[in-house]
Amino acid sequence: MTKTADKTAEITENAKVPTEATDQILAVAEKGVEQSKEALSKLATGAEATQKALESSFETAKTASNELSLKTIAALRANAEASFAHLEALVAVKSPSEFIELQTDFLRKQVEKTVEQGKEFQAAATKAAEDVSKPIKDVYEKAIKELKVA
Repeated sequence: MTKTADKTAEITENAKVPTEATDQILAVAEKGVEQSKEALSKLATGAEATQKALESSFETAKTASNELSLKTIAALRANAEASFAHLEALVAVKSPSEFIELQTDFLRKQVEKTVEQGKEFQAAATKAAEDVSKPIKDVYEKAIKELKVA
């Protein structure tokens, strides 16, 4: 009977070692699960912020596109009206010198108007690009700051 008791004691003693290892493995696994949950939470928060920024950018792009379209239509209308007015004036011309004077004046005004319209379009396009990229830029900068902190 002593042999059996000794064997039982030895088996019980050996069983403690796997239990300690199992406890350590369980602790490591639980820590891994917690870290995964935290990472998933941060990822979900980042994805949500990015989605909102993209929605904002698309809405801004739509608005900016509409504004640029309206500016284009207004410029085309102004140029067409100026051309028709010029044609009406040319019909009433009585001499070649008057024709040259009208034509020169019209071309000078059109060049000036084209330069002015170009500047307006450039300013509007630059503002639109800045407005469209701002939400994405803000999210990016926030993510970089959070990475530096972590």
